Amino acid sequence: MKLHELSPAAGSVSEVKRKGRGPGSGNGKTAGKGHKGQNARSGGGVRIGFEGGQMPITRRLPKRGFNNIFAKKYAIVNVDALNAFDDGAVVGTEELLAKKIIRKAEDGLRVLGSGEISKKLTVKANAFSESAKAKIEAAGGKVEVV
Repeated sequence: MKLHELSPAAGSVSEVKRKGRGPGSGNGKTAGKGHKGQNARSGGGVRIGFEGGQMPITRRLPKRGFNNIFAKKYAIVNVDALNAFDDGAVVGTEELLAKKIIRKAEDGLRVLGSGEISKKLTVKANAFSESAKAKIEAAGGKVEVV
């Protein structure tokens, strides 16, 4: 198979309907918009969420919850993911990004205690759970709060 031999599945691609190109096209004159009215005009139609003047659903439903704009969003790593590093390594945000264990640094790094760790590592992070701290130190490693 070559690149020029590829084609879409039969029936998945249809011809584009050219609007307003004469009566023979079946879509001439009013171009499928009917006669007069708001939707026949240029720029016509209503905004997203408009329900004809009825109270919109976004206003009928109650607001719920709270979003703290000052909350810190941490990149989260579990203890078992740290086994990807060599014994005696220093693990921080840069090293985790390089190994693609985390995608984005966010506002800092938080280490959680899910899984087991078998390597002796020095882990630098903004926050640790109590269980993560205990597991890292039990394996002979060090915990550093940045």
